[in-house]
Amino acid sequence: MNFETIDQLKRRTFLQNSFSGIGALSMAGLLGGQQNLFGQSSVGGVLGETRHRPVKVKRVIHLCMAGGQSHLESFDYKPKLAELDGKPMPASFTEGQQLAQLQKSAGKLKCMGPRYGFKKWGESGQEISEVFPHIGSVADEIAIIRSMQTEQINHDPAHTFMNTGSIIPGRPSMGAWVNYGIGSESQDLPGFVVLTSEGGGQGQPISSRQWNNGFLPSRHQGVQFQSKGDAVHYVNNPAGVTREAQRGVVDTVNQLNRLLGERRLDPEIEGRIAQYEMAFKMQASVPGLMDVSAESAKTLEMYGCTPGDGSFAANCLLARRLAERDVRFIQLYHRGWDHHGAIEDKFKKTAAIVDQGTAALIRDLKERGMLDDTLIIFGGEFGRTPMAQGSGRDHHINAFSMFLCGGGIKGGVTHGATDELGYAAVEDPVHVHDLHATMLHLLGVDHKKLTYRFQGRDFRLTDVFGHLIKPILA
Repeated sequence: MNFETIDQLKRRTFLQNSFSGIGALSMAGLLGGQQNLFGQSSVGGVLGETRHRPVKVKRVIHLCMAGGQSHLESFDYKPKLAELDGKPMPASFTEGQQLAQLQKSAGKLKCMGPRYGFKKWGESGQEISEVFPHIGSVADEIAIIRSMQTEQINHDPAHTFMNTGSIIPGRPSMGAWVNYGIGSESQDLPGFVVLTSEGGGQGQPISSRQWNNGFLPSRHQGVQFQSKGDAVHYVNNPAGVTREAQRGVVDTVNQLNRLLGERRLDPEIEGRIAQYEMAFKMQASVPGLMDVSAESAKTLEMYGCTPGDGSFAANCLLARRLAERDVRFIQLYHRGWDHHGAIEDKFKKTAAIVDQGTAALIRDLKERGMLDDTLIIFGGEFGRTPMAQGSGRDHHINAFSMFLCGGGIKGGVTHGATDELGYAAVEDPVHVHDLHATMLHLLGVDHKKLTYRFQGRDFRLTDVFGHLIKPILA
């Protein structure tokens, strides 16, 4: 045996023994609630309580209007567009611009005026479409951004960009970044939960990679809860299997995983152990989460839902219950905003599905003293064209609207503006990277400092971009 072989054996033994020690200490932290080698609690992220900024909010609820709701029928009224309804779209707006399905019709484009009237709501007098009366009733709580812009013009890549800050599929989602950075305070539920609903119009499919962990440790990925039936598949034990017996199975599997961890330098083994433990805890916690029998008739009436019916409103109620249980990042997708045709009829139907639940969630959190430490984000992956696509509108990336609400956000303000036809953001443009930077800021995180080393590069949610949307910050 030569000296090189001996050296390799020594290094291998050192790594095995070292990993065994790290794994044992980490495992002790996981199961006993103690801190691990890095000073993180069992549910803490890399930053733990040592944040870069003052913490304004504890959690995020993202209400994602999947399909891209039209800003021209929701939060950005354009009288000039109404005047030009049915008339040719001025070529100066669209010349050389990227369009989706309308690209080949550039010389025949016609303006489509707003399909509904707008009203001034609340003491702030914010202009919001008449098809959102419930959201209008909480206008003084929200900050509307009319100058959003994005980079991807088709649904799936636009969702990918909105969720991950990258056009490359497979990168970590913002919920995964948040849980990696600051962890979750929930002991018996995942730190990142996703719910979906559908109705009102064409429902584009949503890929599960939109809540993926990417290259971050797998324990940070989002967990989809079902809106009907069992929230989590196989959450209940089979007939004849007691909780004590299930505990024994989990312990045995984890012992085998720890033995494997002593022989392999693979951090995902610890993640696997954590996931088995979380799954076991969820068998006890999820039924309680879904049992809304203690909710008052007043609360159910405010949301306008039948619990367990799979509706967006029912998911909003569940979002509040998840927030109460310290889930860090909650994402609600409503699929039904892809209005390429019959927008006058279908937009109103979709708006009616999400309007009451959204406003109820804001009111409910405020009444419970939770709105001050919750950030709500409402909006889609892009907007819609001021030009008609038959009886609908096409995808649009140069301008769209979102609103933010909750801790650290000024209520009753409108930020940014589009041109007279709502085609492009012309005042205080806000990029998706800016949205991500502002979200992290409110959580106490400097978006430039939350990084992860992968393939020789330090990655972050905002890549090399991102500025705070300071005018809407309280």
